[in-house]
Amino acid sequence: MQEAFVYAFRNLYRFDPKKASFRTWLYTIALSRCRNVYRRSRWARVASLLSIELSAPYSEAPEARLADHDAKAVIEKALSALTPRLREAVVLRYGHGLTFREMAEIIGCPQKTAESRVRLAHEQLRTVLQPSGEYLLSELIGIEYS
Repeated sequence: MQEAFVYAFRNLYRFDPKKASFRTWLYTIALSRCRNVYRRSRWARVASLLSIELSAPYSEAPEARLADHDAKAVIEKALSALTPRLREAVVLRYGHGLTFREMAEIIGCPQKTAESRVRLAHEQLRTVLQPSGEYLLSELIGIEYS
């Protein structure tokens, strides 16, 4: 993250508000830096970006913490089964709460492609998580499966 902010600060003169919002410009820089890290060290470093914290409050029983730990493992395994492009789309959409338009600007693709990637990720996650783990995805990101 620090590398992305340093790059943005050094290249602030390149920001053009007519082309994109400042938020989108920063996300594009951060995504580019993440891709560079991924290319250098592959999955080991990128995995930390995808971790989803499901830690239980201290007041809960140890059984609840174990269940949350197991849920996190199932979701991480399901996310790792996605292609990097689909995983990237899921992280931008649900991890950062971006709109499809913002995602498209950051990824550098048409908006419909961003929508398609998220839809394809949903389908693949549904396949990986069925039948035992699909409720986890539903709880985390509000997807209803029938």
